[in-house]
Amino acid sequence: MARKEIAPEVLLARLSLFKELDAATLVRLTAGITRRSLKRGETLFHKGDPVTGMYVVVYGEVRLIASTPARGERLSGIVGPGQSFGEPVMFLERPTLVAAQAATDALLLHLSKNAVFAELERNPKFARRMIAGLSKRIESLVRELDCQAMGSGTERFIAYLLRHDGSGPGPSVITLPAAKGAIASQLNLTPEHFSRILRELADAGLVHVKGRMITVLDLDRLELAARRRTVRI
Repeated sequence: MARKEIAPEVLLARLSLFKELDAATLVRLTAGITRRSLKRGETLFHKGDPVTGMYVVVYGEVRLIASTPARGERLSGIVGPGQSFGEPVMFLERPTLVAAQAATDALLLHLSKNAVFAELERNPKFARRMIAGLSKRIESLVRELDCQAMGSGTERFIAYLLRHDGSGPGPSVITLPAAKGAIASQLNLTPEHFSRILRELADAGLVHVKGRMITVLDLDRLELAARRRTVRI
């Protein structure tokens, strides 16, 4: 039996950015929605493409990839379920600054720029939610820059693990959303340095590494290592 397609307004209402909006607002926004189903590895857009709106991830993960002639490609972020991307350049009406590629099979909702702008002018509540979402993005960027400023590569990676930890009982399993080389570039590390950090943390009994799966064996000791800016066996 074919899977029943969920109405766009129902999908929107489940996402944090839109869940407190009234039904009439959701109906107006869905008039400008296009579904985008992506297979793992499929490119959504390239750097420099024109911006036609913003995207919201229903399920799956999308990599945002920056590139420069000097450094080549670098993972700049991962967008997961319930999160949005593309708003800053949409508001600035500039071409995209990064490329977007599906890290897994994914379903996205594309909200047209015209529909978003019209609702912002009509609805102060929606405008406040958009501002709050962008503010959280800025806060996350500041934290990322603080992490990048840390002198120790080990500390940067521990901070990365702590940000992605589910904080559940027992060992925490974190699946890296991209290849280790891409995560290394995001943390401003060479692949060799990143591999050495993984070995040191594993030898210290703090993590177990299997492919992209990182099992945090002792969260308290890992947090202590981050505070001390060193790994103590």
